[in-house]
Amino acid sequence: MTTLKAQVLLDTNRTIAPISPLLFGGFAEHMGRCIYEGIYDPSSPLADECGFRTDVLQALRDQAYTLIRYPGGNFLSGYHWLDGVGPKHLRPRRRELAWQSIETNQFGTNEFIEFCSAIQAAPMLGVNMGTGDIQSASALVEYCNAPVGSYWSDLRASHGYREPHNVRYWCVGNEMDGPWQIGHLDAAAYGNKALEAAKMMKWQDPGIKTVLCGSSSDGMLTYPEWDRVALEIAWEHMDYLSMHYYAGNRNNDTSSYLASALAFERYVETLEGTLRYVKAKRRSKHDIFLSWDEWQVWYKGDPVQGNWTEAPHLAEETYNLEDALVVAQWLNVFLRKSHVLKIACVAQIVNVISWLQTRKDGLLKQPSYYVFKLVSNLARGSALDVAVKADAVETRQYGPAPALDVSASFDEERQKGAIFIVNRSPSDAVDAQLTWQDGKAVQVEEAWQLTGSDPKEANTWENPERLVAKSIAAPVVDGTGTTLRLPPLSFTVLTTRVK
Repeated sequence: MTTLKAQVLLDTNRTIAPISPLLFGGFAEHMGRCIYEGIYDPSSPLADECGFRTDVLQALRDQAYTLIRYPGGNFLSGYHWLDGVGPKHLRPRRRELAWQSIETNQFGTNEFIEFCSAIQAAPMLGVNMGTGDIQSASALVEYCNAPVGSYWSDLRASHGYREPHNVRYWCVGNEMDGPWQIGHLDAAAYGNKALEAAKMMKWQDPGIKTVLCGSSSDGMLTYPEWDRVALEIAWEHMDYLSMHYYAGNRNNDTSSYLASALAFERYVETLEGTLRYVKAKRRSKHDIFLSWDEWQVWYKGDPVQGNWTEAPHLAEETYNLEDALVVAQWLNVFLRKSHVLKIACVAQIVNVISWLQTRKDGLLKQPSYYVFKLVSNLARGSALDVAVKADAVETRQYGPAPALDVSASFDEERQKGAIFIVNRSPSDAVDAQLTWQDGKAVQVEEAWQLTGSDPKEANTWENPERLVAKSIAAPVVDGTGTTLRLPPLSFTVLTTRVK
């Protein structure tokens, strides 16, 4: 093992943008065991009076989720929201076509609102733009947000919820660019349908924020033309453009995989450019921001078809150390792109492509869980424009990549900051010199690190704490700087305070 060198230059006056709290959102879909046997499992000895798994609720609270997107995903494009409200014994069992499963509808809109309240996260609902029409989208907004005194709000009251749910964030469909999607549309057809749906939805409640479906990935043949066309049609009635992206190490090329942040940033930059172009073309004063409302590592090939069973085991991945380090870089990108990226939802929050896995009597936390927990709890205030000078790691896919991937935050009001550092080298430690350039006297208060010697190492039910974030000695700042040796395959977090 050799030792690489790096400089990390910080200045609390050199900011990018305020960090949107909604960057730390999650996604729950009626897929596999995310809802049933995940969030909602009345038969479990760990369930509360609402049927929610108490261990799952606590783990989600600990992760400090701020927003949860629901009910899909591909599921959304065939979902009749009326199936999931009202007396449970009257709710229909349906053949669910997206994942070829049986949907019992025992968990629906109102249960979701109660769940969000239980973990203190804002709800983000989707409306069906596949088999659904603009009237059903409008009706759902009225059902959720209107005061009593009209048909749909009175129906909500009859279901036991007199007060409005006040859902502020609404996805106008899901991945409508994808041929796999129920009711797939081309960009112009979708843009026109989304525009008319959003008009009705905002007439119901002018205070809501709407999310337009963007490209499902940067690998789509229609990317980014789809985004441009749909945006040009629906611009004035939309507030966000969605981004979806799933990463993976399919070629077993760890060095390239650990440079995935380069691709993530390029994706954001392309869509940011598209937003600027459309705004200029329309001569608009209205701004649209990005919502990365599906992101996750997903590549190990678990089944995605349920063979017409209830809560089948679908897409339940085992996440290892290299996956966790990619997640850490993803979160770094969120902070570095916080001027345009305002919402992000990790897919998904339990069991399905998730860092949390349940069985009847317990819960397993995978390494990425600890990465997200640290960043979501500590990144506050504004993102800093960190200057990094680091030796390079050679990669087959991206060429030379800096050995360190870094983001930082600073809360001016509390005079506290946080620094998030990934050493993406699989084999070499990095001696990092941290320098504060603003002349303020800084103290490092606490430090944590998640690291291991094998990129394929993972937590198991037999050894659930093999990879966790551990407290380490906080480096001492001498004048305006400090040094830190960062082991290979590591994620290190420092919290700071201005003296």
